[in-house]
Amino acid sequence: MTHQQPIGTGFTAASTADDVLKGVDLTGRRAVVTGGHSGIGLAAVRALAAAGASVVIGARDTDRAAAAVAGIDRVEVDRLDLIDPASIDAFAARRLDSGRPLHILLNNAGLPGPAEIERDARGYEAQFSTNHLGHFQLTLALRPALVAAGGARVVNTSSGAQRFGEIRWDDPNFTNGGYDVNVAYAQSKLANVLFAVELDRRWAADGVRAYAAHPGVVVGTGLNSSTGEEGLRAMGLIDEAGRPIIDPEVGKKTPEQGAGTIVFGAASPLLDGIGGVYLKDNDIAALDDEPRPLTADSIPAEAMSRSIDSIAAKRLWELSERLLDA
Repeated sequence: MTHQQPIGTGFTAASTADDVLKGVDLTGRRAVVTGGHSGIGLAAVRALAAAGASVVIGARDTDRAAAAVAGIDRVEVDRLDLIDPASIDAFAARRLDSGRPLHILLNNAGLPGPAEIERDARGYEAQFSTNHLGHFQLTLALRPALVAAGGARVVNTSSGAQRFGEIRWDDPNFTNGGYDVNVAYAQSKLANVLFAVELDRRWAADGVRAYAAHPGVVVGTGLNSSTGEEGLRAMGLIDEAGRPIIDPEVGKKTPEQGAGTIVFGAASPLLDGIGGVYLKDNDIAALDDEPRPLTADSIPAEAMSRSIDSIAAKRLWELSERLLDA
C-alpha cells in the first residue's frame, strides 16, 4: 500500500520554506544539510535555523560555504566531498563522535552535469556517484545518530527528471559507453526517489522516515547555471533581459519557494506517520503515469509508479551496497 497521493496540506506551489515552517518549533533539533550554502539548500538552512534548529552544512569548499552562511545563528560548516568515500566517512565520524542525535538529514547537494563524462577515483560516473551513491553512503554512516533522535527525517532532493530516468542496472556508470549528461542526471534523480522508498521501508520501525522532494526549477542554482542563457531562455526559465521567470504553478520557483517542499519533508507535522513518498509543491505528489513531454510551458514532475516501485527500490539498495563494497 502506498501513501503516494496528496493529503491537502493547505500550502500552494508558491509557499516558501518560511511559510511551511510557520509555527513549527525546531529548538533543540539538529540537522545536516549537504550543499546548504547556495540556492535552495541555503534557503532551507535559513528556514530551519530561523525555526530554531542547529545546522551543520557539509561542503567541499568550506571557506566559500562559511562566507555564505556568515551571520546565521546556529549554523556551522564542515568539510564533505560526496565523491570521496574517505571524506564521507570522516564527516560522519565527526557527527557520531559528538554523541548528539541527528533529527534531520537533507541530502541536497548535486553535481552540475558535465558536457563530457567525469568519473570519481573508483571509475564511477560522477553524477550517480555524487547525487546518489555519496548520499547513500553518508546516510548509512549516520544511522546511529538518526536512530538516537527517536524520530528523524531523511529528505533526498530529487527532480521531475525522475520521470524520464532509468536505472542502468548492468551499467550504471556508463562503462560501456553511451554517455549522455541528461540521461545520467535523470538516472541519479530516479535513484534519489527509489532510495527514499527503500530507506523508509527498512528504517521506519526505528523511527527514521524518508522522503524524496522535487523543489521545482530554480534558476541560478549550480545545476542549471551551466545551461547558458540561450538554453535557459529556450526552456522558458529566463526572459529576454536574462531575468528569472517565476511561475510556481508550472514549477518555476524562487530558491525560497523551492526550499519549501524540502523543509516540508524535513519537519512538517503533516507528514507524521507517513514516509517513503515523493513530494511536490509542499504536499505529497500525485501519481501520474501518463507520458508527458517537457516543454517551456509544462514541466511534468508528478510521481510515477515505477519511481516508487518497491522491487526496484530494493534492487537499487543492493546495487548501491555492492558498489560501495567494490
